[in-house]
Amino acid sequence: MKVAKFGGSSLASAEQIKKVADIVATDEDRRVVVVSAPGKRNSEDTKVTDLLITLAEACLENSGVEDAKNKVLERFRSITSELNLSDDIIATIESDIESRIQFTKNNEGRFIDQMKAGGEDNNAKVVAQYLQSIGTVAEYVNPNDAGLFVSDTPGNAQVLNESYDHIYKLRERDGVVVFPGFFGYSKEGDLVTFSRGGSDITGSILAAGVQADLYENFTDVDSVFAANPTVVDNPCAIKRMTYREMRELSYAGFAVFHDEALIPAFRKKIPVCVKNTNNPQGSGTMIISEREYALNPIIGIAADKGFETIYVRKYLMNREVGFGRRLLSIIEDEGVSYEHMPSGIDDTSIIIEEGQMSKEKEERIIERIINELDADDAYIEKGYAMIMLVGEGMHETVGVAARATRAFSEKGINIEMINQGSSEVSLSFGIAEEHVDEAIRGLYEEFFSTKEVLQ
Repeated sequence: MKVAKFGGSSLASAEQIKKVADIVATDEDRRVVVVSAPGKRNSEDTKVTDLLITLAEACLENSGVEDAKNKVLERFRSITSELNLSDDIIATIESDIESRIQFTKNNEGRFIDQMKAGGEDNNAKVVAQYLQSIGTVAEYVNPNDAGLFVSDTPGNAQVLNESYDHIYKLRERDGVVVFPGFFGYSKEGDLVTFSRGGSDITGSILAAGVQADLYENFTDVDSVFAANPTVVDNPCAIKRMTYREMRELSYAGFAVFHDEALIPAFRKKIPVCVKNTNNPQGSGTMIISEREYALNPIIGIAADKGFETIYVRKYLMNREVGFGRRLLSIIEDEGVSYEHMPSGIDDTSIIIEEGQMSKEKEERIIERIINELDADDAYIEKGYAMIMLVGEGMHETVGVAARATRAFSEKGINIEMINQGSSEVSLSFGIAEEHVDEAIRGLYEEFFSTKEVLQ
């Protein structure tokens, strides 16, 4: 049994939905299909989810609601008409969107969740009806009816363990189950959305729940690449990688998955295959629980910008019991999480994502560090990028760090910070943002110069 999730680009138009239907029809093991909201048809287009967010904002401001609603409906209408579906489906969608508009606005977060989920929910109805129109036994299943229960945290739902027993019963249904991604329901019956990559999370939950043999994640690329193809020309395709490698790469900026999306499948040891809707015959990238072997100690290179560093200096810091705990308590008090914390004898640095910090918060943190910790110096520097080398082969390979630092040196790039995780699956470097693309190319040349496809 397979669970197949299709992303927004795979469902952006009637033409794409027809490809999805062909993919489902060619393999009777694809019994559960998870759908996203329609994505962009081209670079100038707007995702349906973004149209719904605009509609939600118009409702909250009580201005421009009709225009915003019509843009959503027109997008769905263009899809259903090209699929030659009956007018009933558009009437159903219009009624659904109208009911969401009338939803109580007393809780803004819950209202926005209600609106955003309309993209996936209605697209699942469209896909199910199209499959039926071409002779496939298929049915739309709402997450509430399936028992997908989640924590009541709008925009950041977490699946409740009891959901898996409910979801297992989907195996008993005839034909293809078409399931909307991105949201579940609280035990009180309120709709709640997942965080970024929500449809990926839904697909992973369903794969774990029905105990699938394979979770297929269809997107618009043939495979996961060893480096960003907009930075590196024609990078190697990764044929096989582990969950831990995928999670590290996703955390560091890879756009294929949100870094939490695969956890349900990972815990059940269900393999995941990333495939291309436009080239379904391709082998894709298989994500597995354990690596059998590694041709290259490095499986991929990822980078993310937008970091700042809090530098703290205090003489004999290393002799002061509890200094690190008190320093992190200040960060915690301000509601800030940290990424890395490299330390020396008298110095320590805390790497933080810039988006969490305001000017006032930065000033407060520095003032508290000086006053409460009696630090000799404390200041913030911005404009850093984190570059991560990932590969489970690193822990048994001598000289990876030396090769990496040589690559930086040959490009004339100064390294501000080095940090290796205790698992030795990743090695990260902090550098100035303006050098990030050149650094990625340098590391790629060092570790992937043979241009071989990774196994």
